[in-house]
Order: sequence, then structure tokens, then C-alpha cells
Amino acid sequence: MEINGVYPPITTPFDEQENINFSALEKNIAKWNETGLAGYVVFGSNGEYAFLSEQEKLDIVKACVANAAKDKKVIVGSGCESTRDTIDLTNKCAKLGADAALLITPNYYKGSMNKKALKEHFIRVADAAELPILLYNVPKFTNINMDSGLVEELARHPNIVGIKDSSANITQLAQIISQAPADFNVLVGTAGVLYPGLAFGAKGGIMALATCCPKECLEIYTLFNEGKYEEAKKLQMRMIPVNNAVTATYGIAGLKFVMDTLGLIGGPTRRPLLPLSEEEKAKLKEILVKANLL
Repeated sequence: MEINGVYPPITTPFDEQENINFSALEKNIAKWNETGLAGYVVFGSNGEYAFLSEQEKLDIVKACVANAAKDKKVIVGSGCESTRDTIDLTNKCAKLGADAALLITPNYYKGSMNKKALKEHFIRVADAAELPILLYNVPKFTNINMDSGLVEELARHPNIVGIKDSSANITQLAQIISQAPADFNVLVGTAGVLYPGLAFGAKGGIMALATCCPKECLEIYTLFNEGKYEEAKKLQMRMIPVNNAVTATYGIAGLKFVMDTLGLIGGPTRRPLLPLSEEEKAKLKEILVKANLL
């Protein structure tokens, strides 16, 4: 499977009672369908997947598959702590029409998640999965980093087709790209390294910023592929403060606020994630103004 282009790890909109707002989700997807986004990643980190029940996750997959345009892939964040549960959830999503699975590294027993344990976990899942597998390396949440050597070994499996690397370590990203097979889909996991990632040979990105600012992320990707490197770099630099704001600084609450501000539906977070304060909202709006988004 070829997986390239720009993907948003979509948020899960909730109502004031913290129930999933499926009407808002459908409206967001309808707007994203009008863009050049390659598809959607559902119940990933930005989808507050850790706070969703299995049934909620499956209901979100159903809604996304039903509403996504035919040319958009649906990738599911079906990684669980146990190998058994990961296989089960992944195959349930496959039956609902998902195109691929994005699997986070198990991390609760991180002291035991050495190279041998991780390799066996992903190979067992890939052997049993009914759809293609993407590895998900996100050390800021898991405190586990999949180095390029491990990724190279896993990339030999015919059903492990790529990786979302959210380490923001551009050297490691380059090593993964250089060591993995040419048809292995390496995607950057943060918009802050989209331009340098593309320069090293990444095939695209799964980025929080694409959820609220798809146009700008797509423009960086398109300008780069057209050889307009200076224009792509200039836009990349302009968007870095926004990306930092909706990831490291203000997190999912910030991302949802920017969505609300720019014409999408973010809505509230699910507790224990807290909403932004009025002071934080004002600072975030200043960042949007400086980036020419408001």
C-alpha cells in the first residue's frame, strides 16, 4: 500500500456532557473532504483515544468510513497495551472498512518494552491483522523510542507498510528513510519537521496542524513537490509557532480552540483534560494573527 500526502489525526468532538458529537464530526469531515487531504487518522492521540471506550472507537470508525470521500483513506489508531487486544481491535476496524492501522508502542510496562518485546509484538499483530500496519513512534507520550534499527527490521514484514515518526528527531527520521526499503511509507508526525522531512524523502505527514490548518499543510507539501523550495520553507517557518501552540504548548484543548476559531468544530475536551483559560485563548489568537490566519 502506498501512503503519501497529508493526513490529519482528527479530533473527537464532544458535547457539553462529554458525549461524542457525531453531527459535528460529520460536518468536519464534510469540510475536510473538500480539501486535498489524503485521508484521516481516527482515534489517534489528538482524538483523545485514551479516553474512548472500545465501542466509541468503533462508532467513530463507522462514522468516518461512511462520511469520508471515496478518495480518502481511513487509518485507525487501534494500538492497545496487549498484543491480543491490539489484534482484536484492529480486525474489528478492518471489518468496518478501515484501510490501515496505526499502532502505538505498548508503554505501561515500559521498562520491559525492549527491542525484543516490541519486535515480537508488532510481528504478531502484523501476522494476524486483516489490514496493513503503520508503526507509531511517539516518545513524548510513551517514553519509548523506536530506533532506526528496529524500524528497519520490522519494515521487512510484508504487512508492516510504514511509520508515523513523531519523535521530531530529524536525524533519526533520515536514518529510518535511508535504511528502510524504498517502498516503506515514512510519514512525519509533526508539522514542525514537514519541510525537512520531505527533503530527506518522507512521503508526507500525519500532523495535528493539518486538522485545523489543512490548507497550509497541503500548500507546504505541494510547493515542495513542485520544486518551489523557498516558498515551501517560508510557509513552514510561518506555521511553526502555530504548530507548537496546538501541540506542545496548549495541546488538544488548544487544537480544538483553533478549530473553533477557524471555522471547524473543535468543542470541549473530555476530562481530565481542561479547557483553555481566557488568557490562554487570547495568547493563542495572537499567534494565529501573527501567522496571518486571522
